Amino acid sequence: MKKYFLLFVLLAASAMSKAQSGFNYYEWGAGFNLGATRGYDDLKKQVWHPAYALNLTYNYSPYVPIGLDIQFGTLEGGGLTPAKDQFGRYSKNNYKALILHGDLQLGEIIDYDNNTFLSAVKNFYVGTGIGYMSNKMAAIQRSNPPGFEINGPIGETHGFEGQNKSTNLVIPLRLGYEFKIYDDYDQVGYTITLGLQHGFTFSEGLDGYNDDKIKFKNNAYDQFVIYSVGFKYNFGNTVSYTKLVRNFR
Repeated sequence: MKKYFLLFVLLAASAMSKAQSGFNYYEWGAGFNLGATRGYDDLKKQVWHPAYALNLTYNYSPYVPIGLDIQFGTLEGGGLTPAKDQFGRYSKNNYKALILHGDLQLGEIIDYDNNTFLSAVKNFYVGTGIGYMSNKMAAIQRSNPPGFEINGPIGETHGFEGQNKSTNLVIPLRLGYEFKIYDDYDQVGYTITLGLQHGFTFSEGLDGYNDDKIKFKNNAYDQFVIYSVGFKYNFGNTVSYTKLVRNFR
């Protein structure tokens, strides 16, 4: 009798395990991003530079990751020709940023079961968050170079205003797509992400210039953009989700 009972328990456990296959996900993730960044600030010509990030993610669900990013990059703009900047300004900012953000993937809000198209688009996401950005100018032009004096604002005798070091509040707008890679347990073991982040700083620290907005016709705060490819390894506790994450079709 005991043998039959044990066999029944094993079969039931196996059935339950199989029933949960594809529904579970890992609670945590860690990874990195590689990409390219440029500024949208007071300077006319901008230069693309590599950008990097390390991140730790709490997976609230398979489609709602909440991440903490440490970002590094360089923002460079302007130059000593009128095509690069009317006043001959130039700056190069080696920045660091710490950003907390949350993303919402379509899979969280749509019913994609037995639908090939919706299963394909369920990994598109939008997101936002908040963070701080530390700016440090590796190089900056603080006065009109020779030949640019005629373009300088009237009465400008003390050079270009601004700070060589500053800290800015950052609000990111995030868009992208996440490719999910499943492990032997039919859980999302790894992800590869194609993403776009547009950062709004509400300040004038990215290029190091904070001159008179009327004289310099500056009517917007500094911004920056990052295009990136990210890799994440998922780990930790296994959590059950209400919908099938993996499509076995």
